[in-house]
Amino acid sequence: MTDDRIPVTVLTGFLGSGKTTLLNRILTEHHGRRIAVIENEFGEVGVDDALVLDAEEEVFEMNNGCICCTVRGDLIRILGALLRRKDRFDAVLIETTGLADPAPVAQTFFVDDALRAQLRLDAIVTVVDAKHVRTHLDDVKPEGVENEAVEQIAFADRVVLNKTDLVGPAEVEEITREIRAINGHVAVLPAVRGDVDLAEILDVHAFDLDATLITEPGFLDPDGEHQHDQSVTSVGIDAGGAVDVPRLNTWLGALLATRGPDLFRSKGVLNLADSDRRYVFQGVHMLHDGDLGAPWRPGESRRNRMVFIGRNLDRAELEAGFRSCLTGVAL
Repeated sequence: MTDDRIPVTVLTGFLGSGKTTLLNRILTEHHGRRIAVIENEFGEVGVDDALVLDAEEEVFEMNNGCICCTVRGDLIRILGALLRRKDRFDAVLIETTGLADPAPVAQTFFVDDALRAQLRLDAIVTVVDAKHVRTHLDDVKPEGVENEAVEQIAFADRVVLNKTDLVGPAEVEEITREIRAINGHVAVLPAVRGDVDLAEILDVHAFDLDATLITEPGFLDPDGEHQHDQSVTSVGIDAGGAVDVPRLNTWLGALLATRGPDLFRSKGVLNLADSDRRYVFQGVHMLHDGDLGAPWRPGESRRNRMVFIGRNLDRAELEAGFRSCLTGVAL
């Protein structure tokens, strides 16, 4: 029997694993699908909208909360709105925050009768950072607090083992064994910058509710709760002014060198002095890079937007550090 419901892919993975890179590949490759994208960011300042390449697909954002808890109602409302104009797309992709537990997101498509009648959860695709995954899998959490990196792998139908160019072949094999120790039947797809065959992750009919209920009997419990690590927070910076590049490099270098282990993710879109193009900065722990992105549009407000996600962050220290990078600010 043919299932003509609209397929939904949930794209998850821990902070900095490469979800947005894979999303950009999906949006720009010629696969013939019209995809509606729902993005969720953890933090009060949105940055990912500037990191997603221009595409014909519609992109909806949900900020300042995690899709698996505080803004889950927003997800249901957006999906309901999408279904009122479903002639404009034939697939849905949901990119979660790096701290999301995918289970409550997946549950949405089974506990809401209206959504279940029209949408089909196709697959949970988890992107894994081969360079840093072990640090997060081994992270000791307080009692009752979930290890999101483990949960994301446990619920995955496909694992994209990303950044394999940063580790050796033996380590790739060992990480694959660790992934399969958590989820024994998951397909593991090695990748560099998300370069997987999209036929392996889109419209693959991979999510199996019966199998999930065997391993997670409480999956459909609408009152199920989970708790994030409260020591992990987000600091967002949204400021005007022009950034002095040497000052920025000095500050970021010192910050990542001293706070790198606790700084899970950093990213930003900045207004550089003497440049008409945005500067896109991304970091994972102590690794970081930056490059000039798209030109600023005529009349556009050239705001600097940065987000830092990590453990025990000092907001005042980060804000003062960034202000010291602005031109015209005395040191």
